Parts: sequence; structure tokens; C-alpha cells
Amino acid sequence: MNLATSASASTPLLSLEGGVATITLNRPAHRNRLQDEDLHALLAHFGRIEADTSLRVVVLRANTEGQPKPVFCAGYDLGGFDEPGKDASLFERMTDAYAALSPVTVCALNGSVYGGATDLFISSDLRLALEGVEMRMPATALGLHYYANGLQRYVTRLGLAFTERAFLTGRPFTAQRLWDTGCLEDLLPAAEFEAGLSELVRDVAALAPLAARAVKQSLRELATGNTAASGLERIRERERMTLASEDFAEGRKAFAERRAPKFSGR
Repeated sequence: MNLATSASASTPLLSLEGGVATITLNRPAHRNRLQDEDLHALLAHFGRIEADTSLRVVVLRANTEGQPKPVFCAGYDLGGFDEPGKDASLFERMTDAYAALSPVTVCALNGSVYGGATDLFISSDLRLALEGVEMRMPATALGLHYYANGLQRYVTRLGLAFTERAFLTGRPFTAQRLWDTGCLEDLLPAAEFEAGLSELVRDVAALAPLAARAVKQSLRELATGNTAASGLERIRERERMTLASEDFAEGRKAFAERRAPKFSGR
């Protein structure tokens, strides 16, 4: 896997290779704390990814070089939060855009994660973590009511009890407790992390992209309670679309011929 890193701090980096987009948070000396310019850069990266239908997987990770203990992201930089002209909705718009990406998203939690950055972890479709990391949500300890869409993602993806403990105690979750919730695809020691990530990305990239994108969209709608007749009909329409697709024909042919399928996304 092509890992984009830089010795100097910068806005998040984007690399594209073989149908995989890798976004790397790149302020290791500041524990990858997100500033407004980082949020704008992420939004631009998401726009580029969404426009490229050849992309099948998005990997979100962090540069942790030189850190005594690896930190994926220390959250949003609250300095100047009350400055005139400050866009209080910018962070929520960024996380909403990430959650809405069409390709399958993988959070490679190669360090601890705090504050608003926990929403990037939760918003991902699949997650794996490095042994020894932790996750903490200190919003209420800072006097902040978290934004609505972030709370909804916490509850729908990790459950009410998990969310209550996160927000109403401010205590951290260890990597083992995260594993116990079932939210992680894998929990790996440092020596196995990169290989485990590469294997997961390879498996996801091998899926039929048309079906993977359609199922992802349907699952997200169902998770938010969209079970009205109109919502279920949209899901059935996606099913009909995949039944008539070239990918499904190729998948059946490859299965019969006992070979790996070559999907086109059509």
C-alpha cells in the first residue's frame, strides 16, 4: 500500500493507487489536531474521491512519526472557536461528507483518537486498531453539546449504552473495550498492523464495486430508520440494478469457472 507521509506538518495528504484512496492526517508534532485549513483540505479530498468512480476503498490513517505514544488525532483545535466569522458548522459538514462517501471507507486507527475525530472513526464503514490505543470523547467535560449528526452516528453504530458512557463520563475506552463492542474488524500489534490493513483493503477492493456501493447506501438508510415504503422501494431498486448488472453476470461466470472475477463496476 502506498503510504503518504511527510517529515513536515501539512494539511491531510491524499494518494491514489489501484482503486484505493489513502488520506493521511499529517501534523504528528501536534498529535494531528485538526485546524480549519485541514477541514477544508479534507472536504476537497472527499470531493475528488466522490468524483472518481474507479475508487473502491478509502483508507483514513495518520502520520504518527516521532510521537512518544501514537495519536491518530487529538480532535479539533478549539483555539479561536469564538472568533468573529468562525464557521461553527465546518467540522460537522466535514464529517458528514466523509460519512456520505460512496466507496467503502476504512479507518486505520494507528494511534489514539480524541474529541471530534472520534466521529471520523465511527463514520467509517470498517475499522481496525493498533493494540494499546484509546478513544475518548471529552465534549461535556469542556461544556459542549455535541452536534446532532455525530450523536446519531454514535447511537446508531455503537449503541446507546456506549454513547452514554462516552459522553456522560468522559472516560476513555481502551482498545480492548472497543474490540468488545464489535466495532473493530481487527485489533493488531504494531508488527502486524500494516499487513492486516493491506489484507483488509485487498479484500474490500476485490468486491463488486457497484454492489458494494449500493449495499453501503442501503445499510446507512436502514441504520437511520428509513423503513418507510419509499425507502424500502429504493433498496429494492438497487437490488434490481445489481441483478441486471455486468458485474453480477461476471460474478456468476467466475464462480462457475472457479476463478477470480474481473468486475467493471457496471
